[in-house]
Amino acid sequence: MKRVAVFGLALAGEAAARALTGRGLEVVLSDDAIVDEHRRLASELGCAIVSVATDSDIAAFLDGVDVLIPAPGVAPHHRVIVEALVRNVSVRTEIDIAYEWEQQRIGGPRPILGVTGTDGKTTTTMITAALLRGGGRSVGEVGNTDLPFMAAIEQPFDAFVVECSSFRLQFTDAFRCDASVWLNLAPDHLDWHGSIEKYTGAKRRLWAYSRPSDVVIAPTNNEMILETARATKSRCFTFGLDAGDYKVSSGTLISPHGEICSVDQLWRALPHDITNSLAAAALVIESGLSAVGDVAEPLHHFESAHHRIELVGEFDGSSWYDDSKATSPHAALTAIRSFERIVLIAGGRNKDLDLSQMATEPQRMAGVVAIGDDADSIRRAFEGVCAVRDAASMDEAVTFAHGLARNGETVLLSPGCTSYDWYNNYNERGDDFQNKVRKYFNQTESSS
Repeated sequence: MKRVAVFGLALAGEAAARALTGRGLEVVLSDDAIVDEHRRLASELGCAIVSVATDSDIAAFLDGVDVLIPAPGVAPHHRVIVEALVRNVSVRTEIDIAYEWEQQRIGGPRPILGVTGTDGKTTTTMITAALLRGGGRSVGEVGNTDLPFMAAIEQPFDAFVVECSSFRLQFTDAFRCDASVWLNLAPDHLDWHGSIEKYTGAKRRLWAYSRPSDVVIAPTNNEMILETARATKSRCFTFGLDAGDYKVSSGTLISPHGEICSVDQLWRALPHDITNSLAAAALVIESGLSAVGDVAEPLHHFESAHHRIELVGEFDGSSWYDDSKATSPHAALTAIRSFERIVLIAGGRNKDLDLSQMATEPQRMAGVVAIGDDADSIRRAFEGVCAVRDAASMDEAVTFAHGLARNGETVLLSPGCTSYDWYNNYNERGDDFQNKVRKYFNQTESSS
């Protein structure tokens, strides 16, 4: 690489720019909307910054460029990427270049573990890192996290766990992992990829460059992922609730190397918590980084991230849960299946996905509160299944949910849609939900 273009200057883009200039490369920066913060970054790093408002601007931005690094949120059909490909500019993501740099590290590369899937990536990444830390290792949780891989390789970690979103895998030419797991697959991000086939193709790139010495891990309940794993030259292991190399038997998580721990000892034991824990255990054990006897304690003490079926509290006989991170119907359905009877708060901005799959568990549904831009789509999905009420705000959603939960049903915010209508991100949505729930019941209790 001689001249590199970085497009999209949020967390990953800034990290890429800093890492590239730190290695003496010529870098040109841009963003759809260039603001003063971007200009200050360019000035600090001594980089040119170019608008892409017109076709001629894009041509100037890409002039003489060898490699384009787009931010993960920049879709393949964005005109900057399209023009780069027309010009035969290599398009690569930051995890791809970070991997390449790590292979050139003096003293040799450190172990790299990878996690992809439609749902459960963040939690499984966190569990994997916790298991390694339980063995005394310093671990960088990178990729689709707050720490880009390009920034992390300069830090003194012993190993890396890479959360591999389809956005980051889309443009990889070399990236591979010593051990990696593909958790599951369901339609998601079709507005970004354009089709389920292209989305699946991006996920497949996790194993595109795998080696015989690598480990690939697949779920027993997805034949396509299993076939993809077995088609590699790598060692293949499987996991599942009741089948696979890593599974549950007689209330105990087991591996080919012996018992891991009892289900009762797990940090939490919803079905997807168990499979995520099995997948993480397989990663660290089969990579040789942990012994089977070393994972029980960190599995017991693990604490999940916020907004993932997080208990807000017990109010008026009902348990209230925040699952704001569920931004796809598949993720919401996973949460719905975790409870016997629920009032669901769902909606937001849909990602061109079929929301009707959220209504495939009618026996669990006591009611639905529809919110956000695509509330009408939620209403249509649950028409004839249960009572549905439309809420114009989160305050209303909490009030209506309480009214529907008359028999102590669980109330679950699991939107199945993005938050980009009312909020900047799912964290804001989850925080607002939790605050509104506590405020509502504090006022209710105070007035009773």
